[in-house]
Amino acid sequence: MQSGLYVTLSAQISLERRLSTIAANVANQSTPGYRAEEVQFKTLVSRAGDSPVSFASQGETYLSRRAGVPTKTDAPLDVAVQGDAWLALQTPAGTVYTRDGRMRMLENGALVSIDGFPVMDVGNAPILLEPDGGPPTIAQDGMISQSGRQIGALGLFDLDESATLKRYSNSGVISNKAGTPVLDFSRNGVAQGYVEGANVNPVLEMAKLITISRAFDNINTALTGSESSLKDAIKTLGSTS
Repeated sequence: MQSGLYVTLSAQISLERRLSTIAANVANQSTPGYRAEEVQFKTLVSRAGDSPVSFASQGETYLSRRAGVPTKTDAPLDVAVQGDAWLALQTPAGTVYTRDGRMRMLENGALVSIDGFPVMDVGNAPILLEPDGGPPTIAQDGMISQSGRQIGALGLFDLDESATLKRYSNSGVISNKAGTPVLDFSRNGVAQGYVEGANVNPVLEMAKLITISRAFDNINTALTGSESSLKDAIKTLGSTS
């Protein structure tokens, strides 16, 4: 069995998947609240032959939770989430969590995301502001005030570390475990007038791209050598038969 051919093929497939995640990350490096996509690889061992052979898996993708860099906008309806908390949105797919704190107010006072989804409070209810109440003030704990009167509060939620996050649109995620309301505001909260950027490091992504390109070259070299040895074996066996 020419296991080398299959091993190199599995490596090429895994590198191709890694390449697609890098392309997506670089394309969204300017998307507020975007969570970078990473790939976790495992070794698959085949024991079908006389000796075990290790193959590279296709890889499992996951979303990085590290924070992005906040940018000052001074817009009263922009917030950058601090700590590990998430904002919650009401969407057709259910509750979506996001770190994109760009919001806007509709004519009826409804507070919605930049994409038009209602922003939820800690009780998972849509937030309504006073249409004529003036610019809102948003405190570090998410409390919203207008003209010195408390109107409501942004819901901040913690997502379990073991929860699986699935991307929804560019900056939203759907969790297989419901978020729990944040109670500790010593390390979690929001900063009004700021927006969190993508947690993509373009320099690091380009370095990964160079590494993958070199890996592809090395694999192609190994594949060429394996094919050459196979051809030589066929010629040798053919001449002696």
